[in-house]
Amino acid sequence: MGTAHTSVPEVLDALKDVTYPADKDRLVSAAREAGASEEVVKALRGIPAEEYTNRADVARSVRVDPDSDLGTNATQRAEQARQGGKPGLSQHLREEPKTPIQEEFDR
Repeated sequence: MGTAHTSVPEVLDALKDVTYPADKDRLVSAAREAGASEEVVKALRGIPAEEYTNRADVARSVRVDPDSDLGTNATQRAEQARQGGKPGLSQHLREEPKTPIQEEFDR
């Protein structure tokens, strides 16, 4: 799956006149009406088809260029990589080392 080369602030800027709640189709239409770039429109087309209650919901759902500002710095991304998992991967889906008690139960 390709990622649009845009950033969350660019996407949110294109949606500054949207009245929430709004569904995916309304967000895509609003971005086009605001003259957003094709990358921003493509990023919005990639979000789940649901109703968004505010800008923060949109910011969490939109997939953008991994090198853009997502609220984490290089140190935080490196720490996340050491701990395993990709950005946005739920904790319960990450592989974690077993505790000594879990290892004992597995015997």
